[in-house]
Amino acid sequence: MSTPAPSPPKAARLKLLAIAAVFAAPMIVAGLLTFAGWQPGGKGYGQPVQPQRNFVDEHLRVSLAGGGDYAWRDPAQPRMTLVALAGPGCAARCFDALSGMAKAWVMLNRNQQRLRLLYLGEPPADPAQQAAVKTYWTFGRDDEGKLAAFRPATADSVSALLVESNGTALAFYPAGFDGTGLMRDVIKVVK
Repeated sequence: MSTPAPSPPKAARLKLLAIAAVFAAPMIVAGLLTFAGWQPGGKGYGQPVQPQRNFVDEHLRVSLAGGGDYAWRDPAQPRMTLVALAGPGCAARCFDALSGMAKAWVMLNRNQQRLRLLYLGEPPADPAQQAAVKTYWTFGRDDEGKLAAFRPATADSVSALLVESNGTALAFYPAGFDGTGLMRDVIKVVK
């Protein structure tokens, strides 16, 4: 009976190196891509807030219409905030955008408690629209003007900010944003 000849040490080492390369190659490629600045991720419809801002660290004060200040970090449970910033003279288009954002909140179903709606600006002039907006939105004022860069200058328009539960601004949606895209982003982040 013959025994198989042992494989030469050189061939065994090459096989071991080939196996190691199969496992090491993806990690090396990932490291190179990260070093080059590429970040994987899904398509978001909002613009990233650059430089990153944390409203808690900035002590950004928002006075509520009912009195008191808005707590960016909810003491009861971690909740995100969708901030609507109205331009001058909120009317029909502004009201439509606010209604669309409220629909996104309603679409969250059982996760509604994980998102708060904050409206900064003058309420719509029409009393019926004002009452409808107050049904879903908490009204407030940016007393120090720290969010002025995000507020649209165009009349009858609204922009939005999506803020993480720790007070970090995640995404900015300028006036004229895609309401469906905002809804998708909110559903994706809040679920």
